[in-house]
Amino acid sequence: MARCTAPVKGHKSAAAAARCPACSRGAARRFGGYSGLGAYSSSSYSQSRSISNGGSTGSSRATKPRWSGAGSPVWYTPEEVRTLTPIRDNVEDLAKQPDLRDVFLCHAWDDRQGAAKELHDLLDSRGVRVWFSEKDVGLGVPLIRAIDKGLANSKVGIVLVTPALLRRLPAEGIADKELSALLARERLVPVIHKTTYEALREVSPLLASRTGLSTAEEPMTDVASKLAELVVL
Repeated sequence: MARCTAPVKGHKSAAAAARCPACSRGAARRFGGYSGLGAYSSSSYSQSRSISNGGSTGSSRATKPRWSGAGSPVWYTPEEVRTLTPIRDNVEDLAKQPDLRDVFLCHAWDDRQGAAKELHDLLDSRGVRVWFSEKDVGLGVPLIRAIDKGLANSKVGIVLVTPALLRRLPAEGIADKELSALLARERLVPVIHKTTYEALREVSPLLASRTGLSTAEEPMTDVASKLAELVVL
């Protein structure tokens, strides 16, 4: 019988469950994304292979979605493809609006010079046009108005979920307003960094219902590569 690779409290994300030989069959049921996203189909895949599971005796399927180039070194879990495919469809539908930014990066103020800047720089180096408050809000420009324009003129929203963001959201500040707008658009990818979905669920059950990417399962560089493939046409 395959042995579960989860820690005592369970898997931290859909990616972890999908990689586990004991739990991968039930991963979609336990970590299903927002109900409006729908299910993936076989047309979402271009190829697949087996990968090892950190020394465990079993293996799980890794796959390439249709938007991933043949030479890309990045592989995805089936759950990630299921969740990201509708977002990619929206990106393609918006291709006729070339003036839109690729992503709007929502983050806690405390992360602006740390994790948020790291993610911004990684995306920027991969050709992603990012709306990032640290560079897009000039001196003397009303912050709320600038954010409204950034949200309206971006294809996809990325929410960097960190301990700092979890502390900020209950205060219903700017990050909370950004998140509310992004949730309404249904073009949202959470990136969990140095925290867990369990902790997020205690603060924002709606955001926690959206399956995303986690730096607990892969480095930030790989997360950025997946996001770049998702939004760059």
